[in-house]
Parts: sequence; C-alpha cells; structure tokens
Amino acid sequence: MAQKNRLKYVLLGLLKTKKQTGYDLAKSFDSDIGEFWNANHSQIYPLLKRMEEDKLIGHEDVTVGQKLQKKQYFITNKGQKIFYAWLKSPSDLDNTHDEFILKLFFIDDAQSPLLKPMIITQQKYHEEKLQQLNTQFKQKFSTQKKIDQNFGHSLVLRHAIDREQGYSNWLTEMLKLI
Repeated sequence: MAQKNRLKYVLLGLLKTKKQTGYDLAKSFDSDIGEFWNANHSQIYPLLKRMEEDKLIGHEDVTVGQKLQKKQYFITNKGQKIFYAWLKSPSDLDNTHDEFILKLFFIDDAQSPLLKPMIITQQKYHEEKLQQLNTQFKQKFSTQKKIDQNFGHSLVLRHAIDREQGYSNWLTEMLKLI
C-alpha cells in the first residue's frame, strides 16, 4: 500500500497562515510541529519544488539585506483545496506518525465544523482498536502460565491497550470541550 506524502500537507498547513521561506518552514520542525512530526531539509526543499511544479504553492523572490535573494512560498487556491480535502479525509494511523494529531494542529477555531466529526471518527476507531486488543489479550493470555511463557509479548499488548484506552479517554474529554 502506497503511503501518502503527509509532509506535503504539513507544508501546506504551515503556509495557509503566512508566507514563509524554506528555512522558516524547516525551523517549524524544531518547535511546534517537531513535537509530533519530523522532517529534515533534504525532504523539505525537493518537496517544495515538486509542490510548486504541481501549482500547490508559489513563491515570490524577496531581497534580504542588500543582495540576498530568498524564495518566500505561499499556498495557492489549488493548494488550499488539496489541504482542506486532506483535513476532511479519514486519518491513517501508523507506528511513527499520528495523522489525526497533525490535522488537529491545523484546526484554528473551536467552532470549526470539521472538529466534532473528526473527533467522533477517531474515537470510534480507537474504541474498536481497544476492543480488539482486549479480545486478543484474553485469547492469547488466558492463564498466568501463558503470560509467563510470552511475557514480553504480554507487556507490549498491555502497552497497546493502555495507549488506546488513554487515547479514547482523551478524545472523550475533547468532545466535552467543544
């Protein structure tokens, strides 16, 4: 299964509020975005070029000081449409990135009509996952002997159960806030 390039959406999201240079975009991964998403210069700059070729972003040359020319990128109408279509799409969950958290970061308004459906969809996913994990644990570790024989596996499964329970609890609290 092909993995979608989520970095493209991160860059579009960062550009939706203001024009930024490639350097400014890269620095975003040292602060806010870096808390849950990683990217380096060697990923960002080639992607900016492709995104510009695809007309998702544009740039204007700005002069810094007396001679230094920098590209300042901005999101195009096409880029905005692609970005908002991504926000509305179901979130993928993988072992390294939580796309839901990334999308949530870009919701600016507590009254956004996207927010509640996003949270409800995510909550349903995590509750189903929690139920599957609990069933799996009961089937695989029905006795202490089975736990003792596969202790590491039981610990990893317990971690997954705790993670899903915590995530589900957090989503429930978020729904109360909106």
